[in-house]
Amino acid sequence: MSHDWRTDRIGAALRGENPTVLRRLGAGFAVIGDVQFLPGYSVLLVDEPGVHRLSDLPRAKRLAFLSDMDRLGEAVERACRQLDPSFLRVNLEILGNTDPFLHAHVWPRFGWESPEVVGKPVWLYPPERWRDERFRLGRRHDALREAIGSELDRLGSSA
Repeated sequence: MSHDWRTDRIGAALRGENPTVLRRLGAGFAVIGDVQFLPGYSVLLVDEPGVHRLSDLPRAKRLAFLSDMDRLGEAVERACRQLDPSFLRVNLEILGNTDPFLHAHVWPRFGWESPEVVGKPVWLYPPERWRDERFRLGRRHDALREAIGSELDRLGSSA
């Protein structure tokens, strides 16, 4: 596996070298996030390198990407609801402010989050949360990965 998969997440996914890939979907890749301080955080990556904005895609592919985002959001919701009784909702975001490629964030939100942040954008979490090794994706997230992947499969077969 390439050591630089993070520098080319889409290319690495296309080559089968991105270890965060959960499933290949219609217009992209469902991946689990590198950081898991909100367990189940996932991202939808577009499957075409060089696509920077949703509007860069032809309308049919744009709608397929949005449909994939919906499917990943519902899969995360179902998996998190099963694994954590304090699950509340998912937040879906297409931002594009840091990484230049088209991607969508799927953030599960929980009742155990601090009142200062639970009703606000996840980006307001303190920077140390994003870098803390305790929240780095690892083997302890295997059950979560499996649950989200299974839900993606179920939703795909019912589409």
